[in-house]
Amino acid sequence: MTHTLNKEHHPTDLLYTYACHESEQALCHLELQRLLGISIPPEQAYLRSSRLIDPSRSPFIKLRLEVLAENKEFLGLLADIDSLALQVPQDCTFKVVYIKEGVPYSYDEQRKLERRAGERITGTAKMKDPDITYGLMQLENTWVLGVVRYAEPIWLQHKNKPYNYSTGLSSRMARAIVNVAAPEGDAVSIIDPCCGMGNVLIEALSMGIAIRGNDLNPLAIRGARVNLQYYGYDSRLVTLGDMNDLTGHADRAVLDLPYNLCSVLSMEEQLGMLRSLGRLADEAVIISTEPLEEQLNMSGWKIQHHLQVTKGTFIRDIWLCEH
Repeated sequence: MTHTLNKEHHPTDLLYTYACHESEQALCHLELQRLLGISIPPEQAYLRSSRLIDPSRSPFIKLRLEVLAENKEFLGLLADIDSLALQVPQDCTFKVVYIKEGVPYSYDEQRKLERRAGERITGTAKMKDPDITYGLMQLENTWVLGVVRYAEPIWLQHKNKPYNYSTGLSSRMARAIVNVAAPEGDAVSIIDPCCGMGNVLIEALSMGIAIRGNDLNPLAIRGARVNLQYYGYDSRLVTLGDMNDLTGHADRAVLDLPYNLCSVLSMEEQLGMLRSLGRLADEAVIISTEPLEEQLNMSGWKIQHHLQVTKGTFIRDIWLCEH
């Protein structure tokens, strides 16, 4: 039976490779756990899951490998490739690459493995910018071959906004937080009641997730609206006002509590905001620069996960909670 690529094909045996800086490792692991529905081995650079996730959703995922063949021995894998009769469409080109997150091999050894696998595939080989890339990988106890889908770093396009806070969430971190809050993607809605310059809004909208924002600061609202328009999004998604006065309900919320010398919140102000958040959504990712466990408990939030992200001496606490 000849195997050709089918746009309607929905693979369920998938490998993802990822990378992150150690300062963001806890956030990376929680995001991938939420997206892929698996526990994350701390020292393993690849993950296996049955969930089909667009690799560009995560700022940490590098690629997705859709497994077509698997065998404990390399020669057995080659025989399996022969059995699949992999055939690239006539108007397409292909290449085979060794995925380095597997068992390490030297450069020459990788090229040799790629050639031996590529010889089993019918089609026109092209080393630069092929239409189809097959990935070859040796795991601890098995060899796999599959179709590679590379992640596009979409979040990088959002780094240079017209307006930004120097201490605001980076586009990379904002994207990961949206994924923690809404791993289901466009199946849920989000509210960001202290949206600042709109970093979370832009990442959510770029993934097709329904979101609305609000802020008490007129300057922030002005900046957020310009930023949204800059990327082609509706500036009316942002409103000006006190989050304690907001009405309506979303599936999830992201609350980045204000922080700087001009935004020191008292305990009562924090409790008021957290209680209001409970009216707006039943699950939330809450970000603070100071301990918040007591306030969360007092305002009816149940903590599911807590982690910290550091940038130099600046520490953010991130809380995933349900109400």
